[in-house]
Amino acid sequence: MAERARAIEDRLREEYFQLLPEIRRVAEQLEAEARFHLLPISRALKHYERLVVRSRVKDCESALDSLRRRQPEGAAFDLDHPELYTLTHLNDLAGIRIMAFPRSRLAEIEKTLRGSFPNWTADPVEENGELTAFTYYGHCAGASNKVKGEYQIVSMLTGLFWEVEHSAMYKPSPDLKGVARSLSMQERYKDVLSALKAFEKEFEASVRISQLIANLLNYTPQQ
Repeated sequence: MAERARAIEDRLREEYFQLLPEIRRVAEQLEAEARFHLLPISRALKHYERLVVRSRVKDCESALDSLRRRQPEGAAFDLDHPELYTLTHLNDLAGIRIMAFPRSRLAEIEKTLRGSFPNWTADPVEENGELTAFTYYGHCAGASNKVKGEYQIVSMLTGLFWEVEHSAMYKPSPDLKGVARSLSMQERYKDVLSALKAFEKEFEASVRISQLIANLLNYTPQQ
């Protein structure tokens, strides 16, 4: 049984490296297209605002783990049907993450890219019942008809936190699996997300008040 499981995994590893040039091409094209379409927003940013686009290519073992976790057989491949499995079923072999601050920029970015990738499928990320990130996946025309790409739009504070949390809890090393399963750590994780969102909301509210006061001070009544 173990040998049959390894045979499936070895075939998928071989497939990964055959697809790797296309995966990289999709990531490069997706990043270039997103930066181009978002250029008007980038140029209009205020001095305190940020917009960052980062591309990434899923590595081989991470791709195998992702495909394995999607199986209804309890995170294991069906050894009697190895032909069912292909990495092209994954939506995020290549992807970009667009991070913006403040949060109010997210809807504008989402609207811009939605119009540029009209046929892509929405797969939003929700935390605590609230939308945390816009996510879409589909094929990049001209880059690959087999490998799908994914773009994600998220608050910069949340996105940077995820970069830390990803290795510590989402995909921990074997010695940290107990930390990832800890109920208290999961509660702290929710607390961090809530605190980051609260900071952004308070910041944006303060900016609006400051702008209103500045406009009132500069107001000159017409004679």
